[in-house]
Amino acid sequence: MEELVKGLPWWIKWVAIPVIALVVFGGLIMSLIGFVIGLLFKVLVFAALVGGLIFLVKKFTSGSSSSSHRDW
Repeated sequence: MEELVKGLPWWIKWVAIPVIALVVFGGLIMSLIGFVIGLLFKVLVFAALVGGLIFLVKKFTSGSSSSSHRDW
């Protein structure tokens, strides 16, 4: 590969080839980035919902147990 681009100007190696790669593979790259961002968002929503559920359960179970002790 190095012999192939050896005699080419710098702007072909560092500008034109990456631009062509982005044009050809841009849709695939954007799909992968969108998938990863969507997955991370879903993981964060899941963690927030589970954390909220645990918080609510602990709040209500500790509240009901402390109120039953007050009745005694």
